[in-house]
Amino acid sequence: MHLYRPQESQPQDGNRHDWWRGAVIYQVYPRSFQDSRGDGIGDLKGVIERLDYIASLNVDAIWLSPFFTSPMKDFGYDISDYRDVDPMFGTLEDFDRLVEAAHARGLRVTIDQVLSHTSDQHPWFAESRASHDNPRADWYVWADPRPDGAPPTNWQAIFGGPAWQWDTRRCQYYLHNFLAEQPDLNFRNPEVVEAILGEVRFWLERGVDGFRLDAINFCTHGELNDNPPRADIAEGFIGVRPDNPYGYQRHLHDKTQPENLAFLERLRALLDEYPGTTSIGEVGDDDSLGVMAEYTRGGKRLHMAYSFDLLTENADPEYLLATVTEMEARIGDGWPCWALGNHDVTRLATRWGAEGDAAKQRLYLAFLLTQRGSICLYQGEELGLSEAPLAFEQLVDPAGITFWPSYKGRDGCRTPMPWRAEAPHGGFSSATPWLPVPKEHLALAVDRQEQHPDSLLKATRDFLAFRRRHPALIEGEIRHHPLHDEVMAFERHHAHERLLVALNFSAEPRELTVTKNIHLIEDAPAMVNASATHGGLALPPHGIAIVRLEDAPAARTGASR
Repeated sequence: MHLYRPQESQPQDGNRHDWWRGAVIYQVYPRSFQDSRGDGIGDLKGVIERLDYIASLNVDAIWLSPFFTSPMKDFGYDISDYRDVDPMFGTLEDFDRLVEAAHARGLRVTIDQVLSHTSDQHPWFAESRASHDNPRADWYVWADPRPDGAPPTNWQAIFGGPAWQWDTRRCQYYLHNFLAEQPDLNFRNPEVVEAILGEVRFWLERGVDGFRLDAINFCTHGELNDNPPRADIAEGFIGVRPDNPYGYQRHLHDKTQPENLAFLERLRALLDEYPGTTSIGEVGDDDSLGVMAEYTRGGKRLHMAYSFDLLTENADPEYLLATVTEMEARIGDGWPCWALGNHDVTRLATRWGAEGDAAKQRLYLAFLLTQRGSICLYQGEELGLSEAPLAFEQLVDPAGITFWPSYKGRDGCRTPMPWRAEAPHGGFSSATPWLPVPKEHLALAVDRQEQHPDSLLKATRDFLAFRRRHPALIEGEIRHHPLHDEVMAFERHHAHERLLVALNFSAEPRELTVTKNIHLIEDAPAMVNASATHGGLALPPHGIAIVRLEDAPAARTGASR
């Protein structure tokens, strides 16, 4: 089949079909990246203008959040036309130019795909709701009410209230796991599966290198049985909070069904027709790590998956170590993708208590970039942006508006990128932007950090360049050591390279005793700040060590004396 992408516009590593394994993928939220038209909303031309900046970070790919035609009830995650660009973001021609320009800079392009549901303005849904016997009548999940008129089940929607919406045209309920304006497609219908695969193929033909698959475990539902209550309401996926009825249930029947595996295998077979393309599945579930493993093992489903397990408030090193080691124990030949932030959760610097704390910010960056797996880095994390403090009147996120004040929504992590500290709106736009640029972000603007050799932006670039030079950090095996005195230590090894990574999560200095020979790495970036001692390594508060090993270490830690 003819591919749109011309050979000369391929990334520099175009012959590596497994480029995604260990790749660092930079998430661009187009609405907040760069406005090229002066209307206060970022767009695809704006992304093109900033591709040199993205390439300078030494990342491997970009992930574009939704830019498709949409009523924007959920800011693009409610798609009314899978095959076109919403006019607020530009045109298909702009997208084609973006792909070509990214490839010319050695960057792969992955795009969001929202497959489990559409907008209620999609032509498919307009036809489906019109009658019980039209050609698309069974393309969405419709069900009759209970005898008393109540919804068919007790299922709850993530954005609040029942997951069923009454429709007077059909006198039936339809399922929506998110907003009522986001009806769920019926993946039990083979015609729906074929149609969705056709939408994916459209973008493969335009030259994309992969897809980030939104809420991919929501594609199929089970039997229409009530979900049982949860024993506890611990924080997890975006809707699992004490202020949200969604968190009161164990979601046994409304998502993560075995039938979803057959669809993922069909999707993978399609991607395999286009060598060098990839898939990243977002999964949110009580057992997200298990779903990640199941969805990526065996090479017949997703290439990789990520969950919300590291997107919580919990930055305790015991929890972090338990999460990554459990993943390693369960994933087999599958492949994880790790993220500490994205467009759905509070900014990392705020969530993990690192605002204004350079040492902590570097420690968390090192933790993320030294794990086995691929990495998603959200725009602004390289600047250390904090959560924007927005008033209720400034909110536009439906989740924030619904659950205020206990939950302030996702707007605080979606404010525009600050490019120039002295420019109006931080250089993002010449017009009032759709969300304000907080004054706290101006001091962290790109042009300010470009001028300081010890900035987080500089540290991010240097560490990513260092990572590229060391295959052990990209695709090497990993072996974790027990946590001691808040120091996390693990080995990465590939071919003849064996590295020891040690991360001090304590605000106190620590010493790491290593019984094997170690060698400091000459090209290590400045943020790798541990020093060698007679018996091992001295780690400053929140310090970082990466050294070469001649043999596997037996390591222990103790308070510095």
